[in-house]
Amino acid sequence: MTEKIIRVGHSPDPDDAFMFFGLSSGKVKIEGVKIKHQLEDIQTLNQRAMEGDLEVTAISAHTYPFVEDKYWIMETGGSFGENYGPVIVSKKYKSLSELKGKKIATPGKLTTATLLFKIFCEDIENTDIPFDEIMNKVNDETFDAGLLIHEGQLTYKDEGFNKILDFGELWNEKTNGLPLPLGLDVVRKDLGIELAKKISFGLKESIHFGYTHQSESIPYSMQWGRGIDSKLGEKFVKMYVNELTISMGEIGKQSLELLFKLAKEKKLISNFTEINLI
Repeated sequence: MTEKIIRVGHSPDPDDAFMFFGLSSGKVKIEGVKIKHQLEDIQTLNQRAMEGDLEVTAISAHTYPFVEDKYWIMETGGSFGENYGPVIVSKKYKSLSELKGKKIATPGKLTTATLLFKIFCEDIENTDIPFDEIMNKVNDETFDAGLLIHEGQLTYKDEGFNKILDFGELWNEKTNGLPLPLGLDVVRKDLGIELAKKISFGLKESIHFGYTHQSESIPYSMQWGRGIDSKLGEKFVKMYVNELTISMGEIGKQSLELLFKLAKEKKLISNFTEINLI
């Protein structure tokens, strides 16, 4: 039987690598499907999703209202922060009020981090630059503060940055403990519902395989650790590959709907329809 080639886009980060280890290693298979991995930074994946390019891809939660005509959300593969998330940091400043009129670097127009910044910091200007340049650009004073995603959320203290705001903590406080939706895995609608569900189940099996074979999956994922050691890498993986990643369920769906509601109220997205999970 000829296998159907499915291109899967995901970030070259420890958490995504961990999720896809089972499929990447060939230990988990999807019948009739051959997976071709496409590693890109999240802003590039968001842009590709806008074109409906890849059959399956990771995207920022912020991007989904712009691509809902092309993709379904998989119930598995989502990234949720539980009282932690993107962090605004600075070397010179210590409070949000001090940042008015200052230059703030954010990690991309379609990222959820930037959406959160615009929802909750609407009177502060921002400039989008590649996420992996933000710490250096704040260090050399090109920017007064920066919004960190990925492993920068864990390393900023050791590098002498002040935490001004953790959006995960803010979200937790304002929503009475809901998890913060940050990333999603989506599957293109033209594949059909049957194949889409098969792919979603395959990813769930891959995540389960990673957790039950951590002596293999953690070292594999650390190939994309960007300078962090294995202990910190394992912590980062388990922050963003958790029970909600295996199945976001109703609580994940509720969190997404709230995020989109707030974004719509601020006129940051135009519309979205009911969320249906595959």
